[in-house]
Amino acid sequence: MKVLIISNHYRTFVVDQTTALSKNKVSIEVLVHHNYLSELARYIPLPYFRHVEKYSIKNLVEWNRIPPNINVRVVSTLYFLPDGKNWGLGDKLYKKYREYLLDSGIKFDLIHAHFTWPSGYVAVKLGKEFRVPVVVTAHGYDVYDLPFRGRAWFEKVKYTLDTTNHIITVSNSNKEILLEKLNIPKDKISVIPNGFDPKLFHPMDQTLARKKLGLPLDKKIILNVASLVPIKGHEYLIQAMKKVVRQRKDVLLVIVGEGQLRGKLQQVVTQLELDKYVKFVGARPHHEIPLWMNAADIFVLPSLSEGNPTVMFEALGVGLPFVGTAVGGVPEIITSEDYGLLCEPANPKNLAEKILIALEKEWDREKIRKYAGQFTWKKIANKILEIYKEVAGSER
Repeated sequence: MKVLIISNHYRTFVVDQTTALSKNKVSIEVLVHHNYLSELARYIPLPYFRHVEKYSIKNLVEWNRIPPNINVRVVSTLYFLPDGKNWGLGDKLYKKYREYLLDSGIKFDLIHAHFTWPSGYVAVKLGKEFRVPVVVTAHGYDVYDLPFRGRAWFEKVKYTLDTTNHIITVSNSNKEILLEKLNIPKDKISVIPNGFDPKLFHPMDQTLARKKLGLPLDKKIILNVASLVPIKGHEYLIQAMKKVVRQRKDVLLVIVGEGQLRGKLQQVVTQLELDKYVKFVGARPHHEIPLWMNAADIFVLPSLSEGNPTVMFEALGVGLPFVGTAVGGVPEIITSEDYGLLCEPANPKNLAEKILIALEKEWDREKIRKYAGQFTWKKIANKILEIYKEVAGSER
C-alpha cells in the first residue's frame, strides 16, 4: 500500500507513528507545509515573526529521525496570518500540494492527514481530486476547542470531518466531542491513542542515569518534559513546588523543554525563592529523554488540556509513575493508582498534594512498565493499518 501522509509537522508522535507504519510493507511519502516568512524570524525581532518561527524548516522536521524508507518533502508557500487564523490558507495549500503532486509524479492509494486544519482540510480536497480515500487524525486542540474558535474555523473543520472517509482520534473524550458537537456518525470514528518506542524507552539504572546527566544522587527528582507554553501549566507546577518544599527539602524539579514562557517561568521561580529546587535544562534530543526519565522518581504533567500526550506513554514505558491533571484522554490511561495519580487542572494545592503522596509511595515499576506494553507504536500502527485496509477496501 502506498500512503501519502500530510501533516502540519514531521516531529514527535508523527515521526514515531509514521516510522512504525513503514515497517509494515507500507510505502510512505510525507508532505509538510512551510511558511517562507518563518525564515525571517531570526532577523526581525517583532512579535509576529517570533510566533511564526516555529514554522521554520528546522523546527518543522526532525531531519535526523527520518528512516531511509520514508521521503519527507517540505512544500513552501507564503502567508501572513498564522495558520490558525488564515482561513484562505487551506485552499492555497491545496493548490500548492496539487501542483506539487502532479509535477513530482508521486503515486498513492490513500491519504492520512494529521490534524484537521489545515492538513486535514487539504487532504480531503486532494482525496476528491485524486480519487483516493482519506483518513484524518484529530489529535487534540483541533477537537477539544470545538466549536468555540469561531465560525470560519468551525466550518472548515466540520467540512473536513464530514468529508473524510474515516476519523482517528486519540481519546474517548475527543470522540464524545465529535459525536455530540458535530454529529459525526459513531462508526466513522476510531479511538487509537498515541504510543511509545520500547527499544528507546525502557528501564535503566537510576544512579547511572543521574551520573550521566550530572544530577544529584541524594534528591527526589520530579521530572517534567513539555514545551514551555501556557497550555502545559508550568506556572501551576512551580507554585505547587513552593508547597512541596515546605514539607520536604530533598526535592528537585527538572524541567526539560523550551518555549515562549522560559523567561517568565524563571522569574516566578526566583520570586518564590525556588532556585535551589527547580532546574531548567532546555530542550533535549528525543533519544536523550529516556535517560532523564530513568533518572527521575516521578513524572509530572500539569497540562490545562490534552489530547493524549505521547510523553505520558513514554514515562510509563520506562516504569516511571505519572502525576498529572485529569484532562483529555489522560484519565483513560491512568486508570489505577498503581500507574499514577491525577489532580484538578490549574490547582497548585491539589497538585502539590499528589506530588507529595507520589514521592512517599512505593511504586511497582515493573507493573507500570508491563501495563504500558499495550501502547507500543508497533501495536498502534497495526490498528491504524486495519483502518487503512477497511477504508481502501470500501472504496473499491
